[in-house]
Amino acid sequence: MADDRTGERAEPPGLPATGWAVLGLLSFGRELSGYDLKKWSDRSLRFFYWSPSFSQIYSELRRLEKAGYATSRLVAPEVGTRDKRVYRITDEGMAAVRSWARTAPLDPPVLKHGPMLRLWLGHLLEPEQMREILAGHREHAEGMRLRAGADIEGARADEAWAYPTLTLKWAERYYASERDLADAMLADIEELEAGRRRDAEAPDDKRP
Repeated sequence: MADDRTGERAEPPGLPATGWAVLGLLSFGRELSGYDLKKWSDRSLRFFYWSPSFSQIYSELRRLEKAGYATSRLVAPEVGTRDKRVYRITDEGMAAVRSWARTAPLDPPVLKHGPMLRLWLGHLLEPEQMREILAGHREHAEGMRLRAGADIEGARADEAWAYPTLTLKWAERYYASERDLADAMLADIEELEAGRRRDAEAPDDKRP
């Protein structure tokens, strides 16, 4: 982006992570509606980052258009009577997202694990409550693993999605590991409770 006053290349306007994610979805070269972008993010981004809401997507699309990174047009739908607005990345937008992907500082992942926070407070819970928390987490992890595996099959049909397919494979492995960690933690709780029962049943002179 050239600065009209100096002729030098100006820094691109800063975008929030959601903006770069939406622009990244457009970088695969398709002309997409807001609905399409939400569907694509649900099938890729949500497995390793997050899936923005419709309101966030449309807010970022307006920001991208204002920055000159995307253009839009109204098209007649194949069914129904209401025109829909579709968006396409511009050359300037492609250059910006390429530069961001190559040079932006990489934030390390921050783990915010709700089930582990609850188990950290296990002294305030009953053992059965902890088992329910872990069983629910295991069920969620296994569901996400299965969904990632199904989306891998869909992504393989499109050559442009070669690298998103790799991230889906990572997600499949990640959620499998979360499932297995939940199983291991359930076993740890059983071992802890068994040890406490043994201590409670031991004669007074043999207790630690």
